[in-house]
Amino acid sequence: MRQRRPARRDGRTSKPAPYPPHPLRYSDIVAIDQNPPREDLYVPDRFEGLRDAGSGALRSIITPVQHSLASIDKRFTEMRAARRGALMILRGETGAGKSTFLDTVGLFRREVVTERIASDQNIADTLSNRGQSDAPRIIVLEGREALGTDSRASLEAGMHAVNAFIRSDSGRNTLVVWPTNTDPLTDLLVEIARSLGAEALFGVGGAVERFAGPPKSEFVAIAERTIAALNDGASLAALGISEEHARGMIDQAGTIGRYLALAREALTRNNTHIHQLLAAEQFRLWTVVIAGNDPEGDVAALTRSGYAYVDIDRLMTATGANIVKELKRYPDQLGILGTVLDARILYIDMVTILAVAREYGDDELHTLMRAENMSTQRDQKAAERVRASDLGLVLSGESLGTRKRGSKPGGGTQQAFAGLARIARTNDGACNRAVGRALLSLGLVEKFETEKDLGTDLRFASDLACVRAGEPIRIEIMWRNTTSRAEIANYVLTKLGNYSRAIGLLEV
Repeated sequence: MRQRRPARRDGRTSKPAPYPPHPLRYSDIVAIDQNPPREDLYVPDRFEGLRDAGSGALRSIITPVQHSLASIDKRFTEMRAARRGALMILRGETGAGKSTFLDTVGLFRREVVTERIASDQNIADTLSNRGQSDAPRIIVLEGREALGTDSRASLEAGMHAVNAFIRSDSGRNTLVVWPTNTDPLTDLLVEIARSLGAEALFGVGGAVERFAGPPKSEFVAIAERTIAALNDGASLAALGISEEHARGMIDQAGTIGRYLALAREALTRNNTHIHQLLAAEQFRLWTVVIAGNDPEGDVAALTRSGYAYVDIDRLMTATGANIVKELKRYPDQLGILGTVLDARILYIDMVTILAVAREYGDDELHTLMRAENMSTQRDQKAAERVRASDLGLVLSGESLGTRKRGSKPGGGTQQAFAGLARIARTNDGACNRAVGRALLSLGLVEKFETEKDLGTDLRFASDLACVRAGEPIRIEIMWRNTTSRAEIANYVLTKLGNYSRAIGLLEV
């Protein structure tokens, strides 16, 4: 994106002001009609939202609550000695993680399985249909944590069914857990159990197991792991939550569920404001890196997921340029920019871009190439190379996957690319047009323009403005003889800052 001149539409010049100190957080990123869809950040604060995440993701998210695991171990030891099942009333606050703990005991204790009886299921009928389990089993009575519409009679019926089940052969290896989050229900269940003669089934440790959940010192780490596991490696920064902000929220959260809810609230704040700002065009900012030293590894190090989304944390630590020092003053704003702008970093190798220049370059570019003693002979493999490039794959809706590095380009390729890089230094428009013509010819975009203005008060123009599936994509092309990770990070952060100021995500 070339800055034509920082001017307002009334003709008065202006100097961009520093980034504002007020927090700005993007909310409910709206998926656009494309394949793959633009990522929606997902931050559940209840375990129900994690059940489909898979054991691999759960292992990276869940923190073992050692005290409660020790209590489970003790109960199963007593059960094996008594040759019968047992009952546990698990008292903990809403959001403390009771469901998460119970559902994931099997991650930390071999062979333990967890089953559930939903709130709309009759306890007696459901237990009567449960067969015997050879492995240690936990059955959780869900949705019965507080006194509600259930009468004492229905609670007594449920407790009687539990008492009968755990004394039977079917319940011999089963620990039935009744979670509660209020003292009145807890006290009532204990009273009912004692009246039924089921007190012995509580074990020697007492009638009620207290559950506090993970300590507050682990809240930030748990939130980081949850967001990363469910959002292609995104971080709290991607939610616009700085390290200082993340620590500050701990004082507002009594439980891990409350902490995750606060993190999600930070994401959804100012939803209406942001959507109004983006109503004219749903901006997307993709950077394409083209350089003579094959910086594919550096690009990969600054992105996450198979769709090359920028990793703000890595960008910020990769360079110490002035733009970064400026942006670091406002981490809440910076953290969400990559998500709001669908920012990605893609790489095109020297062989592919030379093929593009020869096959899709116009007369102006070919004249400049011949002046550099470069070949303009058409390249029959150009289309294949473009489709297989990062840009071609992502525009086709495909993940980059595991890339296989080819042979290192020879001296002739490097010399030819050096000539193209010299052309780009003085006339990048001609080089960028060749890229646009290639994408259009292959049906990867429906149309393109070079040097298209953003249409905002701050006058900026994009290298390529493409339309794919009816949706606009702004592409900035970074031409360099050689480059580095730090230089790429600086380039992308500068573009993110400029775009965000231009469209009002960061005030001028």
